Amino acid sequence: MQNEGKIELVDINKEMKSCYIDYAMSVIASRALPDVRDGLKPVHRRIIYSMYNLGITPDKGYRKCARIVGDVLGKYHPHGDTAVYDALVRMAQDFNLRYTLVDGHGNFGSIDGDSAAAMRYTEARLDKIALEMVRDINKNTVDFVPNFDGEEKEPSVLPSRFPNLLVSGSAGIAVGMATNIPPHNLCEVIDGIIDIIDNPEITILDLMGKIKGPDFPTAGIIIGKSGIREAYETGRGKVTVRAKSEIEVDNNGRQRIIVTEIPYQVNKARLIENMADLVKDKKINGISDLRDESDREGMRIVIEIKRDANANIVLNQLYKHTRLQDTFGINMLALVDNKPETLNLKQILEHYVTFQKEVIRRRTQFDLDKALARAHILEGLIIALDHIDEVIRLIRSSKTTQEAKQGLMDNFSLSEKQAQAILDMRLQRLTGLEREKIDAEYNELMKTIEELKSILMDEVKVLNIIKEELIEIKSKYGDERRTSIEKAENEIDYEDLIQEQDVVITLTHAGYIKRISADTYTAQKRGGRGIQAMSTKEDDFVEHIFITSTHNHILFFSNQGRVYRLKGYEVPEAGRTAKGTNLVNLLQLNPDEKVQTAIYFKEFDEDKFLVMCTKSGTIKKTALSQYSNIRKSGLIAINLNEGDELVSVRMTDGNDDIFIATRNGMAIRFSEKDARPLGRNASGVRGISLNEDDFVVGMEIVDEEQSVLVVSENGFGKRTSVKEYKCQYRGGKGLITYKVTEKTGPLVGARMVKETDEMMLINSEDIAIRISVSDISTTSRNAMGVTLMKNKGDEKILAIAKIDSDGQEEVEESEE
Repeated sequence: MQNEGKIELVDINKEMKSCYIDYAMSVIASRALPDVRDGLKPVHRRIIYSMYNLGITPDKGYRKCARIVGDVLGKYHPHGDTAVYDALVRMAQDFNLRYTLVDGHGNFGSIDGDSAAAMRYTEARLDKIALEMVRDINKNTVDFVPNFDGEEKEPSVLPSRFPNLLVSGSAGIAVGMATNIPPHNLCEVIDGIIDIIDNPEITILDLMGKIKGPDFPTAGIIIGKSGIREAYETGRGKVTVRAKSEIEVDNNGRQRIIVTEIPYQVNKARLIENMADLVKDKKINGISDLRDESDREGMRIVIEIKRDANANIVLNQLYKHTRLQDTFGINMLALVDNKPETLNLKQILEHYVTFQKEVIRRRTQFDLDKALARAHILEGLIIALDHIDEVIRLIRSSKTTQEAKQGLMDNFSLSEKQAQAILDMRLQRLTGLEREKIDAEYNELMKTIEELKSILMDEVKVLNIIKEELIEIKSKYGDERRTSIEKAENEIDYEDLIQEQDVVITLTHAGYIKRISADTYTAQKRGGRGIQAMSTKEDDFVEHIFITSTHNHILFFSNQGRVYRLKGYEVPEAGRTAKGTNLVNLLQLNPDEKVQTAIYFKEFDEDKFLVMCTKSGTIKKTALSQYSNIRKSGLIAINLNEGDELVSVRMTDGNDDIFIATRNGMAIRFSEKDARPLGRNASGVRGISLNEDDFVVGMEIVDEEQSVLVVSENGFGKRTSVKEYKCQYRGGKGLITYKVTEKTGPLVGARMVKETDEMMLINSEDIAIRISVSDISTTSRNAMGVTLMKNKGDEKILAIAKIDSDGQEEVEESEE
């Protein structure tokens, strides 16, 4: 028989098991799951690479999708044109991807479930951000492997210069497993990566301070944080997403519900159809009309409510019975070294950082090899130019090119490439100007080579390059978060148990701190005696006092240039005359360290800076974000010279003017742009030049709508228009801001104030007074001012604080 001797008996169970496992692994690794490094499945990776190779980039015209699909199908992905086109369409849909990777031209479907037009009708090109996926791909940054028939090469992964797995998300069903990763905000994810680079020991909870949660392209509202936290910590979780809606009342007093955002991956047309069926079946009563008024300007679903119905009840019924409220199941499964793994948030970011370190090293090595090769050629040209007459004689006397090449190699110890470059050199390179160009290029190349070698030898430099390039991408493509996050009704956060209210924080010279409700102090007329603020021990006195909220962050800056952090509610509450709690019980202060100044704010804003000023007139500007991960033991805020102290810290937006005042009544105003941002450990630059017996008493941010208020030791004070202080260069001596006399005493502080503000003054006897700024006269720079607080005997003003008055407190008559 023809097949005799070729038949092999096999166990059907083993054969089926083996075949099924092979099939399953093929689907898992080659079809359904994204790679943790670039966040792409093979089909998406092949589409982007094919379009890049075809030159269908953002600066070129659109090309027919049929042309793109054909190229991908024929070269890389032989799994059917429908599979390729569907993947291409999804990458162009702004309701599916948070940042589209393909710029589609034509009908690419809609949120109503309409399918895209046939590929012969639509056109596409790569979106701008997609170029970051393939940036440096030609610099040996990733491995290339043979395609399915061995005729072409394709990348095993894209360089992906931004963390695409979290930014774009992914969904796929493999064999026995599935992935469902939601999209995120580009800025937040990049901030999270920078945090993990700066602090590898960072916790997932701290990372959630930057990466708040999923950010869906269709916006909506995420209800509750517990599901997000569970997903980020375990890789699996559920989040509830609710449509954004508001209730309007028309001129006839009838209510209507306006829906402007719906949950991610909800079909709008089916949602409206489902609502209509519920009304028709009388499962939901109270709706008189339902219509879709969405247009190219945005989504708008109008739900008219019957006159006798309650819109809030109807809305809750819709949340319960329709996908106006939906659940998104998070399953962060991705391929790690070609094996499926469920990953938590930190693991995903760590894998991305590890991959980017490899990309940077390989790119640097490529650039280094190229630079070394060019330097090698230039060295040969320089040798030839140094011996040009001999070279010309040798070439002229040679019968063949090969003989000339060999002669150059033998006589001048040149390599074959150098000799060939000399033979290829044009006569114009013999001019003096061309020789200078060669020398200049060679010198520049040697600098580049040294820099590239230093990068390869220093992982810190590699990580800094990753951070710089991520920040560049963030500035080019980043945008605001779309999906808001609200707490669930049954979700309790410890901070929720703390009532948010304005409080007065007082801190004494000996380090005792407490908080009191701001309502304890009632406003008084200028010149009043005030009320007792704090009972201190005999040798102690109040040094700092400020108004903040129980939920705000408070950064405490010490005289040694260190910074510590507490929340407002973490400061123990005490009675009006109680001395409070010693700071050493709250902060890990050194024995000889004391808190010198403090600021408060709600969140760590990326666009904000902290400007610090020392007693000797040194200033330093640092990004606020550098202080987001403060350890319990504190962080270095500024490196101080011996004998110097930190005086004041203020928050800026990067474009402000700085105002510095000194004890002897001098002041300077200059642009903060004169001081570039520095790292946390830097020392700073000169802010104002001081006389030998002078030192800084205050620094403020200039507001053109406000005036400068200065207060002297003996209770005098005045306001001066900020326009009287012209902008000068940083580091000068400044102008006279107050005429210091024996009667007034030297200055103790300076503040920028407006008419509606109030000031609190505390003297050496711990007497506090609260006065309205509007009661303080406005005079010239070198005037003495008026009495703000009456002091008895040796009493001196020691501390002042500005209060943003809400205008709701009653004004008491002063006790004369």
